Amino acid sequence: MSTRRLRPLPLAMSVLLAACATTPTPKPSGPSVQAPKPQPVRDIARPLASPAKPNASDAGVWDQLRSSFQMADCDADPGIAMWARRYTQNPDRFESQLAAAAPRLAYVQQIAARHNVAGEFALLPWVESQYRPVPGNKNAPAGMWQIMPATASALGIRVDKNFDGRLDVPAATDAIMALLSRYHDDLGDWRLVDYAFNAGEFGVKRMVGQHGTPPDNPVIPKMPVKAVTREHLVKLLAISCVIREPERFNVSLPSLPSEQRLVAVSIDNSMPIAHAADHAGMSSDELKDLNAAFRNGMVDSHASPYLLMPSNHVQQFRSSLLSANDDSNANVPGTAVLPPLGATLAGANSTDSDASSASKKRSSVRQTHTVKSGESLWSISRQYSIDVKQLQQWNHLQGAGVKPGQVLKLSAPG
Repeated sequence: MSTRRLRPLPLAMSVLLAACATTPTPKPSGPSVQAPKPQPVRDIARPLASPAKPNASDAGVWDQLRSSFQMADCDADPGIAMWARRYTQNPDRFESQLAAAAPRLAYVQQIAARHNVAGEFALLPWVESQYRPVPGNKNAPAGMWQIMPATASALGIRVDKNFDGRLDVPAATDAIMALLSRYHDDLGDWRLVDYAFNAGEFGVKRMVGQHGTPPDNPVIPKMPVKAVTREHLVKLLAISCVIREPERFNVSLPSLPSEQRLVAVSIDNSMPIAHAADHAGMSSDELKDLNAAFRNGMVDSHASPYLLMPSNHVQQFRSSLLSANDDSNANVPGTAVLPPLGATLAGANSTDSDASSASKKRSSVRQTHTVKSGESLWSISRQYSIDVKQLQQWNHLQGAGVKPGQVLKLSAPG
């Protein structure tokens, strides 16, 4: 690990360096590649301070990420180390950028693990956008995953004038990880998964049909793809290299206290985002940055039945909503941390599981759900605490798209 002192993360994202914006598309994968690991050599001369001791939460994020890596290491290709040095050529700036991205990165890592996707792909938003909620114009990619409108439609992600699901971190991340998992099922090579994400699944599948699955070496497959697609894989392996060996590049990985981890908190009623921020004890800009999918200043519970916020604001948000409810004599159900991500966070209290259990009891009475305008398979699964894959299986769905008026089964037949 690095010997620089660990620094706590800011809650809001800082301005980050521009990264390549690419267009995700469906399918690809291949056998993982693991090159031998020579003795690391320090690439940048930089005086080091006495080592700081990360707490268990800090070490857990990076250790879990490293343990899930399935592709080549720093020395497998000269381009990997070259891009790793580029990323870290200004160590202080790199550390600041990574600190700003770390809450989202840790959240993405949990979803990647749930889909059994190689850990390197939890770092894919670094290559795409450095985890920024990039707004999308007409026919342009958007969100930290840089999803094109056509891809969003194919994934069942809602995009309209009031809501852009490509900027919905939980839903978009779950959809992308499901997509990457399917690519790997089809292609069996994580390198080709990245090629497919960048260049399109059908083109990559066609090349594999013509030229076969590439060998383990060279690590960067020599297939007839554009230079930008080849470089995309190099960049992904390069940022993974820095996480793998931060001391080699004279940088420290930031601390991530449990209170700064992100939690998706379910909501039952729509409200102005400014009101939600007041309830949470956050600035409107901070909450908007984490929930950039809401385009018109309103939190629409029909478009997305949750808000993303740091875990140390969840209890205040809940308590303030309940207090406001009591004052107005309105019958607004309480909120609950969405499983499974919120339930794994340190500091979660028993009211989370109680509320979640109550939600499951209420939903178990219902056997079907009629899809409303603006709903997605993700939002419906969250509403009833059902896994998306279960909904797809029970309703014989091939993808994530659903249509208004469609009737979905909420339990297994019989």
